[in-house]
Amino acid sequence: MTIPTIERPSTTTAPVRVVSARPAVPPELRISDNPAAAVLRAATRGPIFRDSAAQTTGSSIATVNRQVSALLSTGLLRERADLTASGAVGRPRIPFEVDTDTFATLGVHIGATVTRIVAADLSGRILGGLDIATPQVGQDAALTIIARSAKAFLDRLPRRRPLWTGVALAGRVDPAAGLVDHPRLGWQAAPVAAVFATVLDLPVSISAHVEAMAAAELLLTPGEQQRPGSSLYIYARETAGVAVTLHDRVHTPASGPGSIAHLPTGSDIECACGRRGCLEATIGEAAILGRAVRAGIVPRREAPRRPVIADLYRAADSGSDAAREMLDERAEILGRTAALIRDMFNPDRVVLGGQAFTGYRPGIDRVAQAFAENTNLPPADLRISRFGGRVQEHAAAVTSLSVFYADPLSAMRRATRQ
Repeated sequence: MTIPTIERPSTTTAPVRVVSARPAVPPELRISDNPAAAVLRAATRGPIFRDSAAQTTGSSIATVNRQVSALLSTGLLRERADLTASGAVGRPRIPFEVDTDTFATLGVHIGATVTRIVAADLSGRILGGLDIATPQVGQDAALTIIARSAKAFLDRLPRRRPLWTGVALAGRVDPAAGLVDHPRLGWQAAPVAAVFATVLDLPVSISAHVEAMAAAELLLTPGEQQRPGSSLYIYARETAGVAVTLHDRVHTPASGPGSIAHLPTGSDIECACGRRGCLEATIGEAAILGRAVRAGIVPRREAPRRPVIADLYRAADSGSDAAREMLDERAEILGRTAALIRDMFNPDRVVLGGQAFTGYRPGIDRVAQAFAENTNLPPADLRISRFGGRVQEHAAAVTSLSVFYADPLSAMRRATRQ
């Protein structure tokens, strides 16, 4: 299911009066050792028998039976009697699975220019979504517009019972207070959780978006064996950021994630900070597109058909040497930067995510080449995010699901509190 894009949300919406008593719930960006969580995660991969779940989770069959019974009573799991072998001797073995039809969680990724709203089922599958322009108005009005757009989207899913809201965005996030400082949008102590809870009347979790992207790699991987060790996640699109995963847990510093926005790249591009060559000012989509328009590589157009980054990609694919040179230069800068950061952390693997890496496919090889040429360590396990151009929506989805994946019984009690 795909909901049509809403191009221009109204900017005249009066800010909501915050009345929600629901506090923000910090996301759980980790693989939990909670026994119910282990059983739930095993069931996200499809129907599974209790003895197989015991082997997968390392729990005793008695523990699995207790957790399955508890999760069945909440509706998070369902039995699949239709898959029981017919004609078997003795007590039938009935597999169980996550109920992917009854519930939904709401994920919202607030970007600098585009906000993506999605619904996900309990297995992490995206059910549908829409994009709206991120309102460039005061923070309270902007949050109200986004939250009400999310509410309207949920109203189009009448057969699903919404359980939770997850919001992922750049900036400094206080997940316990539900407040966000977002310099690009001009937000200071923006009451993100309070506004969403008031409009939607659902529990709300908020995450720094690059940390949530790293968590999506960790948690939304049904059927794939988790690998021990450490991972470095590097994101680049309009903004750039990093997150580190250590032994099944995304590192979430109390003061917020670190910043790579102003790492020097050697370019001559002027940054808003007053310096030249800062990473975001050099590789950000709006910045590189603006340079392409000024150079005549991409035609200058007026509303409603303004130039987009895909126009630059099409120019390169159509044979424009200038377009290819610009995109190759960006890829080389991204590869060198990734190598620099990798050498600082020396992780077991490096994951690259965001449309600056994935939007122009020929650039991926150039990124890998520049990375290999500039790292001073042995060859790395370097990979592109499995979510490709959908990293933002999966970051939002995992923010809404992570509490269930950490302690599903407690999360369900909180979600159904009246």
